[in-house]
Amino acid sequence: MAAAEPGAAPGGGGGSVPVLFCFSVFARPSSVPHGAGYELLIQKFLSLYGDQIDMHRKFVVQLFAEEWSQYIDLPKGFLVNERCKVRLVPLQIQITTLGNLTPSSTVFFCCDMQERFRPAIKYFGDIISVGQRLLQGARLLGIPVIVTEQYPKGLGSTVQEIDLTGAKLVLPKTKFSMVLPEVEAALAEIPGVRSVVLFGVETHVCIQQTALELIGRGLEVHIVADATSSRSMMDRMFALERLARTGIIVTTSEAILLQLVADKEHPKFKEIQNLIKASAPESGLLSKV
Repeated sequence: MAAAEPGAAPGGGGGSVPVLFCFSVFARPSSVPHGAGYELLIQKFLSLYGDQIDMHRKFVVQLFAEEWSQYIDLPKGFLVNERCKVRLVPLQIQITTLGNLTPSSTVFFCCDMQERFRPAIKYFGDIISVGQRLLQGARLLGIPVIVTEQYPKGLGSTVQEIDLTGAKLVLPKTKFSMVLPEVEAALAEIPGVRSVVLFGVETHVCIQQTALELIGRGLEVHIVADATSSRSMMDRMFALERLARTGIIVTTSEAILLQLVADKEHPKFKEIQNLIKASAPESGLLSKV
């Protein structure tokens, strides 16, 4: 249960809960659903102060604790159950590695590339080809891969063209975001993870919600524009624009793979180069970004 702000009245058992969101010299009252956790608080901070938050820095969320008469770091597993006051505090150390990728600190997330989406998703054949290119690159570079399938009983399994050999986790889900307890546990088993390369469908639903949850957990997210799509190009375009404004990196598969090898002298450079040359032809998808 949240520590209440001095003089605050307890909230009810459902609906929304008043929360005072503080950042820098500002304090703005708002509300969140009863039982909201860390991710929703982060999203609310971004909606209230997004134009003032420097996404090149790391932040910590703190809660005002009445028993201490001061702010404390947000407790693990915190849920908003009553009126409270929270603040977003920038850490002094800037993220100097923003945008950098190394195989040892990167994980690939392949989201819901399933058979039933084939006739509905724009440029689905292209994103299958690019997704397969990325997974081949991950195997060459020893990068862990986490795969989800949205309600596979109704929507089918991952398409046959996508080779999931060696994937660390292949998981069915009903939640739109890929950030499930099993996925969090798998990430915890990988030492030094800093970056997630994310691709699949749909851009404005599962990709967007996954990306927002991941940055809420302090991970850097790279969305592969030529390997993600939606039924509507308008939905896709606005989702990518929104995500870029929150500090998520929107990039391409070739840029990802070449950034991961970083040097012509890398032992896997030739194989990655051949993979890029032999992969999917140019499509109209990137013109829709």
